[in-house]
Amino acid sequence: MVGLVLVSHSAGLAAEAVALAKGIAGAQVPLAAAGGREDGGLGTSVDLVEEAVRAVDQGDGVVLIPDLGSSVLTARLLEEDGRVVVADVPFVEGTIAAAVAAGADAPLADVLASAEESRTFRKL
Repeated sequence: MVGLVLVSHSAGLAAEAVALAKGIAGAQVPLAAAGGREDGGLGTSVDLVEEAVRAVDQGDGVVLIPDLGSSVLTARLLEEDGRVVVADVPFVEGTIAAAVAAGADAPLADVLASAEESRTFRKL
């Protein structure tokens, strides 16, 4: 199953988004939060993201979903063609779409495509 890592400037935001996604897509989806810095402050940490990638990697690939700014740059440092990809998607909507696809055991390219489709979701 494809794993997902939420890369945020805030540990709390990443953890809550993981909880929401697991509540909707199911607890079996390998999701991890990589928010904040090691000291608990706001920011991003390559080490925390690497640790999260290792935690969710089941051999089918990992999608990194960053929130904004430097989290995108941090996530891009860990890209590995065909194995670890960065999704340019809305943080919450992209996470839910990717988690549902991953939970249906979709391959990496389809999980990424589902996340990217979230850019077109309308609320009204």
